Amino acid sequence: MADGEDDPEGAAELSDKQKIEIAKWFLTNAPVGEINYVAKDIRALLDDDRIYKMAAAEAYAIHNKSHLIAVELPDRSGDVIITTYGELDENNYFDPRTAQVATVDHIKQVCTKLRPATDEELPSSYIEEFRVALDAELFKFVGETYPKGTCAVYCTNGKHLEGPGADFGFAAVISAAKCSPHNFCNGSWRSIWNLEFKDDLQVVELKGKMQVGAHYYEEGNVQLDANNECKDSTILQSPEDCAVSIVSMVRHHEAEYMASLEASYLNLPDTTFKDLRRRLPVTRTLFPWHNTLQFSLTKDLTKELGIEK
Repeated sequence: MADGEDDPEGAAELSDKQKIEIAKWFLTNAPVGEINYVAKDIRALLDDDRIYKMAAAEAYAIHNKSHLIAVELPDRSGDVIITTYGELDENNYFDPRTAQVATVDHIKQVCTKLRPATDEELPSSYIEEFRVALDAELFKFVGETYPKGTCAVYCTNGKHLEGPGADFGFAAVISAAKCSPHNFCNGSWRSIWNLEFKDDLQVVELKGKMQVGAHYYEEGNVQLDANNECKDSTILQSPEDCAVSIVSMVRHHEAEYMASLEASYLNLPDTTFKDLRRRLPVTRTLFPWHNTLQFSLTKDLTKELGIEK
C-alpha cells in the first residue's frame, strides 16, 4: 500500500500554493462591500498569516479593479476609480478629472499619496477638449441617476493627437455602490462605455457593458450577478455636441436595461420561481393543510358510491 493511502486526512492536506489559490478565489469573488468580512473568515480558517498575506496581496487588487472601487482622494477633490484604464502600475492610478496620480493601498482601500500627473501622462489639448466635455455631461448624468455614483473618462487611443485627421478613443467608466451590511444587503452598478472616434467615417462608435451585483443575506443567501452588452453610434461633431449625443445614448441604454431587470423581477413568480417549487393550482390558492377535513376524500367517495351508513 502506498504511503498515505491509509491516512485520508494526510492525503487531503493542501499545499501552500493550493491554499493561496483557494483563498484568492473567495476574496476576489466577494460581493461589493464584503471583502473585509470574507478576509476575516479566510484568515481564521487558514490560521497562517504568511499564506493569508500572500493571497490578500494579489486578491484585493483584482477585486478592487473588477468592482471598480472608488477611493476618495486625500485632498477631497474627488474620487479615483480603481480601474485598468487608469492603472499606471500595481498601486498607482491616474484620475483624469483632477489630472493627478493616486497611490492606492488595495487592502485598506484608501489613497495614501497624491501627485500631479506628468505631461507624458496627460492627453493633448485637442483630445482633452473632447474628454472634458464628455466628462462634464457624464458627471451630470451620474449625479442625477446614481446617488452614490462616480465616473471618469479615460483616453485609450490617440492620447497625443494634436488635431483632426486620425482616430482616437475613450473609455467612460461609471461605478455606483450602496452598502448596508447592518441591513444584510449590498449592491453595485458598473458600466464601461468604449468609444471609438473614427475620423475618416466621421462617426463615433459606442460599445457598452453594464453589470449589476446584489447580495441579500438576511436569514438566507441570495445573489444577483447580471450583465448586458450593447452597441450604438452617432455622428462625429464638436466636443460639446458629441458629449451630449454620447451621454444621451448611455442614458437610453442604461434606462432600458434597468427597465428590463425590473420587468424580469415582476415576472419571477410566474417564471423562474415556478421551476424551483411546486406550482399552485389553477385557483392560485395554497392547499389548506390546517383544515383538511373540508376536503375529505373518504367522505366524498362514500357519498358518490351510495354506501353511507
